[in-house]
Amino acid sequence: MGNGSIFVVGLGPGSKEYRTIRAQQALEEADVIVGYNTYLKIIRDVTEGKEVIGAKMKEELFRARITIEKALEGKKVALVSSGDPQVYGMASLLLDMMAKHGYDIPVEIIPGVTAALAVSSKLGSPLSLDYASISLSDLLIPRDEILNRVRKAAEGDFVIVLYNPISKPLLEASMDIIREIRKNPTPVGIVDHAFREDEKVIITDTEEWKKFENVIGMVTTIVAGNSKTYVTGNKMITPRGYERKYSY
Repeated sequence: MGNGSIFVVGLGPGSKEYRTIRAQQALEEADVIVGYNTYLKIIRDVTEGKEVIGAKMKEELFRARITIEKALEGKKVALVSSGDPQVYGMASLLLDMMAKHGYDIPVEIIPGVTAALAVSSKLGSPLSLDYASISLSDLLIPRDEILNRVRKAAEGDFVIVLYNPISKPLLEASMDIIREIRKNPTPVGIVDHAFREDEKVIITDTEEWKKFENVIGMVTTIVAGNSKTYVTGNKMITPRGYERKYSY
């Protein structure tokens, strides 16, 4: 049987309204849908009549392998990731595995709204200037390497988006570095379950953020502003620099 094809689909933050049209089309076209069980629950509207293969956390290798196997059987396979599949998602693992084994299967990467963009829209406009995204998961990357990236991003005065803040000691160490380098209290946004049920949106700062540590979990994303970020009303704003050149 000839090769099928693979869609690597970014589902966005969760709700159907924030999937792209192309993502929806690919999910509807697919014969097989592969994904983490939690993600499969949020796309039940497109799984009826399809072969659905679920997996638990830490089974990323299985997801990539079974996607390739099903495509080699001649099927159209959708491998799903929340947010965008290139941002701590399944795209790189799948492509890396295919490259190392020499598989020649058509692959389309379908972008999605990643957590940084989703949570920032809830906070206001904190990503209006340069920003860095850093994952605080040390399952694959050593702790010291992560903390070095946090330090360099803070020294560069980037707005910093922290994904996967599941290790409390690593999160606290990262926030200590940001607070130390920023010197003055800097706005911090904490968004849990963005665009899903039980959504929580909190704006605090580098001095007070620990008061909300009990809210932070696996589906939380944190945005630490740069030295110019400020809060007005319930919005975080990072000016782009127009105020340096123009009067408005």
